[in-house]
Order: sequence, then structure tokens, then C-alpha cells
Amino acid sequence: MEFNYESYFTKYKELAFNDDIHASLDDFKELALKVKTLDAKMLFAGNGASAAISAHAAVDFTKQAKVRGITFNEADLITCYSNDYGYENWMSEAIKSYYKANDVVVLTSVSGESPSIVNAAITARELGLKVVTFSGRSSSNSLKSYGDINFWVDSDAYNIVECIHMIWVTTVIDAIVGKAEYEVSS
Repeated sequence: MEFNYESYFTKYKELAFNDDIHASLDDFKELALKVKTLDAKMLFAGNGASAAISAHAAVDFTKQAKVRGITFNEADLITCYSNDYGYENWMSEAIKSYYKANDVVVLTSVSGESPSIVNAAITARELGLKVVTFSGRSSSNSLKSYGDINFWVDSDAYNIVECIHMIWVTTVIDAIVGKAEYEVSS
């Protein structure tokens, strides 16, 4: 079976690069700048590839955009909190341990139904924190119902959804920096 690259890449063009996403990108940029002004931080979380996207975002928001970001990807933290609170609650409990007023929680889940992510969103809202979501699949996924700013990809293809999430989150970082190409001093 021959893979149709043109069709595949057309999906990216249709889903990631439409004008409808600009307002959400601007809203996330403004929220991140508010976090910076208030000397708060962004707490990023996801499972699997979404955890990797979260880690990349936390580092680049901190290093490039000068907006402090953290993630919960350390094996000892995950296993300790999962052991004590259950996997579906470990992110919620980590948020409770690490949050401060004015922080923002950024949650990524392709399905928008991962119990650990949905519970983290519920906890963040209960704590009075703003929530930014990145999801895909169903437009009525649970995660979106807890977001203040929602990024949703209309696709069931995990790789497409995850790559578009990465494109959108790094776009916001570059928008804060003010350009797409810049040197990082050593």
C-alpha cells in the first residue's frame, strides 16, 4: 500500500493553519504574558507523547519566552504520587503541591478523556487556576469543558494531533519572543 504524502500533509494544512486558531493563540499569548507579569508560572502536564510536548513547552516558555514553566515528568514524582493517590489522581495531587495563586495549568491529551488529565483540570478549576487545554478527537471531550482557552484538533490521528499541538504551543512561544528565528546566547 502506497502512503499518500500529499493527502497526509494537506490534513496538517487544513487543521493547523486555519485562521480560526489565531484568536486562541493570541489569548494564550496574553495569558502567558500575564503569568510573567504576576511572577507566576505555568504548570504543564500530559501522558506519553503529550508529556513530552509538555516538557518541551515548559522548557521553551522558561528559556525563550521568559515565562516560568514546570512539568511533572520526573519518575520519582510520578511513581510516588501514583502509588499514594492512584494514577488517575497523581497529577491533581502534584498540582496541589506545586501551585501558587495566579499560576496557569496547561493540559494536553489527544483524547481529552485521560482520567489523570481530566481530574487535573477539575482540581485546577477548584483551586481557582486558569486552564489551557490541548486535545483532539471528539469536539465534546471532557477536558475541553474545563478549559478557559481550548486548542482542539479535529482528528483521530494521534501523530497529527500531537504534532499540531506542538506547532501551536511553540507558535505562542515565538509570538511572545516576537519572531520565529532568534539566536540563543551561550
